[in-house]
Amino acid sequence: MKPRRQTLRIALAQMNTTAGDVPGNRDAIASAWRDASKAGAELLVVPELALVGYPPRDLLLRDSVIRAAEQALASLAREFGDGPPAVIGTVARNPGTVGPGIVNAAAFVRGGRVETLYAKRLLPTYDVFDERRYFAPGDRACIVDVAGQRVGLLICEDLWVRELVRGRHLYEADPPAELAAAGVDLVVSISASPYHSGKDATRSALFAGEARRMGVPLVAVNLVGGNDDVLFDGRSRVYDREGAVCAALPAFESAFQVLDVDTSGCRAATPEPAPDATEELRRALVMGLRDYSAKTGLTRALVGLSGGVDSAVVACVAVDALGADNVLTVAMPGPFTADASNADAQTMADALGVEHRVVPILPPYGGFLEVLAPHFGERAFDVTEENLQARARGTLLMALSNKLGHLVLTTGNKSEVAVGYCTLYGDMNGGLAVISDVWKTQVYDLARAYAARGWVPARIIERPPSAELAPDQKDSDSLPPYDQLDRILEARIEEGRSLKELIEAGEDPVVTERILKLVERNEYKRRQMAPGLKVSPTAFGVGWRMPIARPVDLSGEA
Repeated sequence: MKPRRQTLRIALAQMNTTAGDVPGNRDAIASAWRDASKAGAELLVVPELALVGYPPRDLLLRDSVIRAAEQALASLAREFGDGPPAVIGTVARNPGTVGPGIVNAAAFVRGGRVETLYAKRLLPTYDVFDERRYFAPGDRACIVDVAGQRVGLLICEDLWVRELVRGRHLYEADPPAELAAAGVDLVVSISASPYHSGKDATRSALFAGEARRMGVPLVAVNLVGGNDDVLFDGRSRVYDREGAVCAALPAFESAFQVLDVDTSGCRAATPEPAPDATEELRRALVMGLRDYSAKTGLTRALVGLSGGVDSAVVACVAVDALGADNVLTVAMPGPFTADASNADAQTMADALGVEHRVVPILPPYGGFLEVLAPHFGERAFDVTEENLQARARGTLLMALSNKLGHLVLTTGNKSEVAVGYCTLYGDMNGGLAVISDVWKTQVYDLARAYAARGWVPARIIERPPSAELAPDQKDSDSLPPYDQLDRILEARIEEGRSLKELIEAGEDPVVTERILKLVERNEYKRRQMAPGLKVSPTAFGVGWRMPIARPVDLSGEA
């Protein structure tokens, strides 16, 4: 009797797709298919919803997009009728009569046709996900034969069935267990699993556990790239039946690899040294800005460079992502700007090799004051005049953006955005909030990393932070030290801890209550900010859905 084969040559295409660009995504899949064929692959695997891009959001409500995906899939099948079979993430019509009209599908394409479609069964509706808005859930397992091997198909959340969300299991169905019970030889999972700090360790441990539980190898191919505010880190992997990693694709970059997957076991891959947290954060931000720029066609960036640490880091990320020739920095000194700030901004621009301009705000600020003087009367200088300075700067940046065609990058960090230490129609003006999900303490870590390259002057890091909107102003006049502030905010925003719990954990009651009330009161500002790159488990934006019109009294919190 001829022994049964135990290997399958699989091509993993870790792709960077664009939402709504069905023709472009189709061509990228076709290119991967040609490479797979040349390499003698017996199966090509591309990520979840690769044909329409992820997340497609309300593009899925346009029937024209669904038709385009159907036509693109059919054309791919015809073009590569003689090539290896492929598992392609796409959308498909819901054959049922109840629920949304489409499913999130893995199309198994072979011999010039779509041989079968697997509909994703577990549809997440937490964090950035809202898949039940668009998709009907599948109700059955899917197993295909590839070169004599029984291959089970899964899509992303199907593999996360045992993960707890806020301490609870979300699903009754167990797709991995069903495939194991059906006696598959191998499982292929396509996914669009978003990035945040710490996510990869959780994801890899979970996938290894599922491979052990199923008792078969697992091939997990993930999306890579930035799509608006959501980032995908790639890191596709192959696990053997014991959960050992046999192969791993890189983080934050497109990759293609052909592997002989042995269903009986593998030699564990030598793990790549994990980057430290700051380097990983830097790579994520650079990828997010690079892709946002490329996919919107806004290839040049504009940064208001104040001489402070936040704008310094944003300028560095911009140069990393787009190149110095595509970055313009602008200093906008005002009545309270220190000479050191102007000097440090110029020094830094020189170190980065970017074009740098100086546009003083005194004329427009003075004009505002003159026009408003009859209405302000004898009222004393206060936050109104501070905000006028920020809004003068915001107006100048947007005017330069309109005239020169640059994308304005806002420079507010997560700590400031959380408590409203930012000005609507001022420093919040812009097209992308690069560091709005980065705590102030992390901003300093990034600044030190860039200082090691010679890009950030030491004085920018060492000087006490200040908005420089009033005489001798310092952030510490209004906020507690940033290590304390970030600790309170992280516990509240990312862990959901109440005022009582924070006080019991040792936080100062008066400071903590004041900070939490600032978070509650400033939701209206966050609702109006530019899209921000999501790098934490809980980011302001699509994954944070708080009402604006609500009380800020925290006394009722248990």
